[in-house]
Amino acid sequence: MFIFIFQTIWLFIDDLAGKGLDIVIIGKFLFYLMPDLTEKVLPLTVLLSSILTFGTFAENYEFAAMKASGISLQRSMASLIIFVTILGGVTFFFANNVIPLSQRKIYNLRKNIAKVKPAAAVTEGVFSDFEAADMNIKVDEKYGENDRFLRNVIIHEKSKTKVNTTVIKARTGELVSSKNSDILQLILTDGHYYKDIVTNNTGSKLKYPFAQANFDTYIMNIDLSELNNVDLEEERDISTAKMKNINRLVKDIDSIKNDNYRIVRAFSKNIKSRMGAFVPLAQEDTLITKNAVRKRNDSIREAKYALTRQDTAKQKLARENILNIYEDWQKVQIMSNAKNAVSSILGSVKGKKNEMQNRYKNYNMHILSLHTKYALAFSCIILFFVGAPLGAIIRKGGLGLPMVVAIILFLIYYFIGVFAGNYAKEGNIHPILGAWLSTLIMLPLGIYLTKRATEDKGMVNFGAMTDFFTNLFKKRSTADDN
Repeated sequence: MFIFIFQTIWLFIDDLAGKGLDIVIIGKFLFYLMPDLTEKVLPLTVLLSSILTFGTFAENYEFAAMKASGISLQRSMASLIIFVTILGGVTFFFANNVIPLSQRKIYNLRKNIAKVKPAAAVTEGVFSDFEAADMNIKVDEKYGENDRFLRNVIIHEKSKTKVNTTVIKARTGELVSSKNSDILQLILTDGHYYKDIVTNNTGSKLKYPFAQANFDTYIMNIDLSELNNVDLEEERDISTAKMKNINRLVKDIDSIKNDNYRIVRAFSKNIKSRMGAFVPLAQEDTLITKNAVRKRNDSIREAKYALTRQDTAKQKLARENILNIYEDWQKVQIMSNAKNAVSSILGSVKGKKNEMQNRYKNYNMHILSLHTKYALAFSCIILFFVGAPLGAIIRKGGLGLPMVVAIILFLIYYFIGVFAGNYAKEGNIHPILGAWLSTLIMLPLGIYLTKRATEDKGMVNFGAMTDFFTNLFKKRSTADDN
């Protein structure tokens, strides 16, 4: 845990340093992050401790004394198997209750930092970019309680086209916020306001119109969540899946799935109606009178007679391309309308595609988070059956070779889990497989090592491999002689 905490500090040094955060806030953040680190720490701990313990037993001939007394490897592991099974159950409870609570604590901590100390997002001497608020802020100095007072403030506000069209300068500024409000007031005093005026008139553009003003006091109301951009979470796309327990995840997975189907069906129906395709044929009205039927048949016969009198060349052109029956100006109008309709539909489809990708990613993350809780509990048990027989086989204790072997195995387990989780989030593999893949890969390795250690054999039977190739070459040489 100590090693992973320092790794976390190293990863978030840019977010934690230079923000004016005191040691109490940083300590709370690390304390709330510790339960989430158990997903990495606990499997490595079980693997390393089992290798060290059974490696020391084998190195000191403790297993030889046990076997001489009639105690098998399985019997010597029995008490630890019970302990690891209980540990797996405790780990499941921890993943289902403590980790979601810690994630909510981290979220609330970030929110409180934004409300109590909003200046944490502003760095002295450089432009701090706030993309959500479409502005850049630069201050020369922060001072006072919670760094709420600013000196020499420069603000660049961006237009809809992401161009800096507005510049605000002020000698001093003050950040005013409250725990009970999500609105932050930035009070600027003794400053200057400048803004480029955007116009559609070509003549006016050449004159570069602008507006400027001096002010004694200028107040800006800013959404607090947009101003405070301190990213204290390891991933932004975690959403809220890690903040939920199993009961909540099961309910949300079902509701998200139904919502996705409903949105897709509604969008499909909307696109079909806009395209005019797949229009069902009108059913024949059984209440139509005989007189109306006779009039309709007469009109059809007249239409057929008129068609037979049309020019044969024009009929041929119409069969080749339906547009040939229209005038040239009508063709242009029809093609333009069709192009605009298709472009509009394609734009709607692309926008809905991005929306559905995010929704399905959120759906996959909920499934992944649900099964990760189960997989974490089973990984402790499986990695014990990997480490214990491996320590008995290599017959080395201490922090030398066992440490190297444990780290290599853990890295294989960890990176398989990371890659599988990323593929599962993007929908390349099923989220259930993404959560269980690393554990399932370690399962046959644990079975194999336990079998080899029970039979008092090495990890690999090199003698059998040598005999196999020796016999193979002997057969080939005999065949060549014949």
